[in-house]
Amino acid sequence: MKMEEQTKSQEVQDENQPPDAPDLGDAGVADKARGNVDGSCDKSKDTCTPARSEFSDPVYKEIAVANGHINRMTKDELRAKLAELKLDTRGVKDVLKKRLKSYYKKQKLMQTALCESSNMDTYYDYICVVDFEATCEENNPADYLHEIIEFPMALINTHTLEIEDVFQEYVRPEVNTQLSDFCIQLTGITQETVDNAGTFPEVLEKVVHWLKQKELGTKYKYTFLTDGSWDMSKFLNIQCRISRIRYPQFAKKWINIRKSYGNFYKVPRTHTKLTTMLEKLGMKYDGRPHCGLDDSKNIARIAIRMLQDGCELRVNEKMHAGQLMSVPSTARLEGAPVPHPPCLRP
Repeated sequence: MKMEEQTKSQEVQDENQPPDAPDLGDAGVADKARGNVDGSCDKSKDTCTPARSEFSDPVYKEIAVANGHINRMTKDELRAKLAELKLDTRGVKDVLKKRLKSYYKKQKLMQTALCESSNMDTYYDYICVVDFEATCEENNPADYLHEIIEFPMALINTHTLEIEDVFQEYVRPEVNTQLSDFCIQLTGITQETVDNAGTFPEVLEKVVHWLKQKELGTKYKYTFLTDGSWDMSKFLNIQCRISRIRYPQFAKKWINIRKSYGNFYKVPRTHTKLTTMLEKLGMKYDGRPHCGLDDSKNIARIAIRMLQDGCELRVNEKMHAGQLMSVPSTARLEGAPVPHPPCLRP
């Protein structure tokens, strides 16, 4: 589960593009997609001076001029233009500006066929959104072991931009076998539900079977996405140690949507809570907060909107030698490996 108020203040910053870093601009984005950003940028004008000669084409001047014009538009003018283009008109002013800029940039680059990234709308065929719920107390001791009690997933088809399927299994805890009243009230998960559920290794086998049924890692390229770092780096990590199994290889890299959202819309990390992201995008939470499946579906809605707005969602965090690390945006693009059943620790 998300212990946002208690524990989520320690998330790792993206070392290559912190949330309040200057906008690279449109030519810079194209250069960055090739893994070599060495131009100069002016955030106030949304322009960039690319260092590489291939970006000196007049199309980039046209994009910069369009961005300058968009920056001067009022919120009503932005909405009117988006409506004219049959684009979504929901969201705060900065979101509307980003949406319109992304649209014009894509149109210009597609017309001139100058930018490889114009054909890189989706890096993965599927994005699997995970948002665990775990045991908790109202005031967790420092040595408290959070055990996963709900394993939900929402599967995004990046080509149709829809939630294609969902998965949900409850898990029986082994250490904190009795759920606290606080946990029951927060998550809506009852003691009877977890008492009748399988152990984590049993549930993980069902997860692997479901992923394989979807041909993820074989026919289709996929990755995971979470709302922050803690689902994988803390909850899954702790659970694997409790269950005496190896951390699954297929979950060692993921997209932290908080980083992606902050970097794309240029907002500070303090503005990337789930409900805040939904609100800024002009959406409302659908379902019961702290229900893992409902959280996963709402996170998926944000991811879909970001893809529609032109964000190139890609892996930005990983587990390495048991430690949480950032993945640079210039790293080689890779999908998650073929999922395998859990293996016992030696």
